[in-house]
Amino acid sequence: MDGEREEDGGEGEREDRSVSEELDAIPAGSQEEEHLNLVHEMESTIESVAQFGDFRRTQKKECYSLVRRMKLLLPFLEEIRDLDPPISENGITCLCNLKKVLLLAKKLLKTCNEGSKIFLSLESEAAMIRFHAVYEKLSQALGGIPFDDLGISDEVKEQVELIHTQLRRAKRRTDTQDIELAVDMMVVFSKTDPRNSDSAIIERLAKKLELQTVEDLKIETIAVRNLVKERGGQTAESTQQIVDLLNKFKRILGMEITNVLDDPVMPRMLDKCASLMIPHEFLCPITLEIMKDPVIVASGQTYERESIQKWFDSNHRTCPKTRQTLAHLSLAPNYALRNLILQWCEKNNFKLPKKEDPSSSDCTSEEQKEEVSSLVEALSSCQLEVQRKAVKQIRMLSKENPENRVLVANAGGIPPLVQLLSYPDSRIQEDAVTALLNLSIDETNKKLISGEGAIPAIIEVLEHGSVEARENSAAALFSLSMLDENKVTVGLSNGIPPLVDLLQNGTIRGKKDAATALFNLSLNSSNKARAIDAGIVPPLLTLLKDKNLGMVDEALSIFLLLASHPEGRHEIGQLSFIETLVEFIREGTPKNKECATSVLLELGSSNSSFILAALQFGVYEHLVEITSTGTNRAQRKANSLLQLISKSEQIP
Repeated sequence: MDGEREEDGGEGEREDRSVSEELDAIPAGSQEEEHLNLVHEMESTIESVAQFGDFRRTQKKECYSLVRRMKLLLPFLEEIRDLDPPISENGITCLCNLKKVLLLAKKLLKTCNEGSKIFLSLESEAAMIRFHAVYEKLSQALGGIPFDDLGISDEVKEQVELIHTQLRRAKRRTDTQDIELAVDMMVVFSKTDPRNSDSAIIERLAKKLELQTVEDLKIETIAVRNLVKERGGQTAESTQQIVDLLNKFKRILGMEITNVLDDPVMPRMLDKCASLMIPHEFLCPITLEIMKDPVIVASGQTYERESIQKWFDSNHRTCPKTRQTLAHLSLAPNYALRNLILQWCEKNNFKLPKKEDPSSSDCTSEEQKEEVSSLVEALSSCQLEVQRKAVKQIRMLSKENPENRVLVANAGGIPPLVQLLSYPDSRIQEDAVTALLNLSIDETNKKLISGEGAIPAIIEVLEHGSVEARENSAAALFSLSMLDENKVTVGLSNGIPPLVDLLQNGTIRGKKDAATALFNLSLNSSNKARAIDAGIVPPLLTLLKDKNLGMVDEALSIFLLLASHPEGRHEIGQLSFIETLVEFIREGTPKNKECATSVLLELGSSNSSFILAALQFGVYEHLVEITSTGTNRAQRKANSLLQLISKSEQIP
């Protein structure tokens, strides 16, 4: 299965043995007692995962769901343990299969409990593939249990069958995704996006990933260090991006930036996972399984042939590991690595998994394409309920993974979704705009969506749609405006006034969506003037006053952009605003101080009267303090302000 691997080592090292080997290892005449050992091992496994602490945010829902289902198996195991007659060989085989899957589930849960939060967020879709692989194996194991032969009570049998049914449903269920988190990760890991170092986004990510304290970052540093070591010290771009983002989080708290591998932080609760005994270079970076047919792509990276071919078949033209665009899609067999893998397997008595029937994979891919095509066709149905179901399903599918976003676009799903934005049915309208938001995460889809004239229609939903539709419309405009030409289109389509209205009158989530979109749009000079004309300053001032909203830094970041525009300086350069800035410089959070200092520097660089006003409110001593205690960026801005003050000869 994609994204899944049965690792050996540690307490799970026996799981790589086949079931027949398990049975052969049982001494003759003692097989009637073996089920007690199997039951004890499975109960211990379930009890140990129940003791895991909090799971990483992006996988939390799936982790707790999996743990809950594992715990529901305890009554079944208790009945097995208390059976008097010896269990048949078939029964022992089924229990061995179940034990193997539970150990596999434990490894996945342990990774989600102890792994790097940044990495797990970046690879959230790969983690979901592994969860579904566990669901499938667990479903198969439970489906093969001979309840009648074992003499299991009807009550427990019904409970296990219910779990089996839920697992089958889980395999087909699409998985919700935090769109804001996905977009923010996309921004900070972009080389070309000007917001990749934006403080508001980075601080929001730190909050979402729960990396806001020194202790959190110490633990994350250890997890990232283990990740780097497990990758064999490779300097892959994705690894460096993770380290860079970790350092950005540290800067928010004013922590010293050190080399991850040399960081003196000692582990408090995390140890290097002992289960990764297969050499890292033998594992496919996509599936994390040992490679049977390793091939080299144009970037020089090696992948399992089947997994990289699936990647290419989904219209990707980049290297999954380095993210660089490939010059060609040819695959060259890596004979040297294959020989090393075979030698290692022979030496360690490790059996390579058998290749899956490619026709089965092709069949699944074709089934997905047919399903998506059918849904796209249903978008134009004459029956309202058919349309509702289709757009709802496409909304959910487009949340699941990048491949689905490509499939929907290739099937021609974007034009009818844009048309449905003008549909009078509020449910269809809401699902359509949210589906387009999901699809817009794909860079190619951004151009396709805007090319279909979606932006004016999305703005219409932003003005008149339901609460959730308005919020998701704002998020969609942000995502689409990652392309500079779309920033212009949104401004010319009069999209800024309704965003300002949402900033002033929306829910907390709506205000945040609006603020994010307005920041991005205001990177365009003409849009700064439009935002000022639309009355953006009063709601921003409200955000500064209401600290319970937790949007001070977002507001200050927008003020920083407005301060670079003549109309913006005129609108916000009042004494009361300068006094507010000085208050944040004096007693705000480290991030507040950094943002407020940046705004004051922008204002003072164009007009010394702003500096004079700030001096009257006592800013000087606080700037001096920031130069030694503030974040790195705050220190730089404070020093620049002090130099301006000195040049202006405002200080005797």
